[in-house]
Amino acid sequence: MALYLIGDVQGCDSALQRLLDEISFSASRDTLYMLGDLVNRGPDSAGVLRRVMGYGGAVQCVLGNHDLHLLAIAYGVRKPSRKDTLSGILDAPDRPAMLDWLRGQRMAILEQVEGHEVLMVHAGVLPAWTAIKTIALAAEVETVLRGPALGDFLHQMYGDEPTFWSDTLGGTARLRVIVNALTRLRFCDADGRMEFASKEGAGATPPGYWPWFDVPGRQTAGLTVAFGHWSTLGWLGRSDVLSLDTGCVWGGCLSALRVGGTGRSVGAKTSAMLQQELIQVKCEQAQKPG
Repeated sequence: MALYLIGDVQGCDSALQRLLDEISFSASRDTLYMLGDLVNRGPDSAGVLRRVMGYGGAVQCVLGNHDLHLLAIAYGVRKPSRKDTLSGILDAPDRPAMLDWLRGQRMAILEQVEGHEVLMVHAGVLPAWTAIKTIALAAEVETVLRGPALGDFLHQMYGDEPTFWSDTLGGTARLRVIVNALTRLRFCDADGRMEFASKEGAGATPPGYWPWFDVPGRQTAGLTVAFGHWSTLGWLGRSDVLSLDTGCVWGGCLSALRVGGTGRSVGAKTSAMLQQELIQVKCEQAQKPG
């Protein structure tokens, strides 16, 4: 039995198939966690959803910003942009099944892997949130996604404000901060105020901000947080951080990380770290950045 994490697929179904073949994935034996952005920008988003759905409970997913974007288009909240490649889902006879499956996925997942806590999100976690709080806040969004008020929520989901978390937040503002942190976050300041304009790597951190995972005093620093979303950051394998968006749709690689078991350790304190083995396949460029 093996446990794998896979970064942003973004509609690149052929790359996903090659990666699953490379790791000899078996739904009867293994567990796979997808870190969001299953769809959009690549050539076959419908193929990705059908493939992942076909594995049943052996595959679990967190939702990313592109996955939520698909729901917003499907509910008439947003119009497709020129770079969107979602018509294969929106025009498909099994569109309802794919959208219902997407609505049933998680915003964050917390698992124990061989004594290590692994928190999985698409983008990031605000520094004041513990793992338990992150799961509880994610569940608030999941309830709305699966409920009758989804359309109303999607109409109000977009926007950068508020940029920071407060326990006193309620209603739409509260849900928007949760969604933005879990699906859009790259940089924030020491107080957890989010910055959304910058999309470069950690070497281009805006003045006064930090990559969210390097903010001093981050409450999730004592466990491993796995995420995607940040292709300009690329692969990062630390004891506390696993970054797995390696730019498949841009002509980079699609990455799977085997965790636990017989994988190799990454980092200096190997005895204290979760065992890791990175497996990658090269991808054809489906979109040009910019």
